[in-house]
Amino acid sequence: MTRQVRPAPPEPRLFDALLAARACEGDEDAFAVLVRRHSRGLLLLASHLLGNPQDAEEAVQDAFVSAWRRLPEFRHGAAFTTWIYRITVNRCLNARHRRLPFLPLEAVPEPAAHDACSSPSRTAEDNAATAALATAVGELSADQRVCWILRELHGLPYPQIAQVTGTSEETVRGRLFRARRSLKEAMASWR
Repeated sequence: MTRQVRPAPPEPRLFDALLAARACEGDEDAFAVLVRRHSRGLLLLASHLLGNPQDAEEAVQDAFVSAWRRLPEFRHGAAFTTWIYRITVNRCLNARHRRLPFLPLEAVPEPAAHDACSSPSRTAEDNAATAALATAVGELSADQRVCWILRELHGLPYPQIAQVTGTSEETVRGRLFRARRSLKEAMASWR
């Protein structure tokens, strides 16, 4: 009995590049696949940056519309993910400039799940700490907040954050250093 060897699935970046090239030629189905592949991550990013699910959905939708219109500008040597993240971050920053800064509690990730034996006072303390972190993140500069969210909540590597923000890796590292220092100071009473 011979075993058939199946080819490995294409690397996501290569698959995205192929889809982007097809979309650039006017293939709406290829673009729809890109939208489905990236919507969830972009919605999470926009929710973290804007703190409001409705604003996040609007920003992501605007980002995809902008990407569709700007596909001819896409450099096919670049990662589609980085390109669409950058468009989304810019849409979110524009939306934040149009309204007062606000980061609700829901925009900060939940702490580790409470076990059934957790006391009400411990739960209240965890909720207060989460609220304090949300406030502290909301007080960061927009540049620091974007870098911190991309690194700490989305796990992007420094080079990709630099591409998304249009800055150098050194600038990203500096912004993250200042953001972490500010958050450490703001959260000192919670240690």
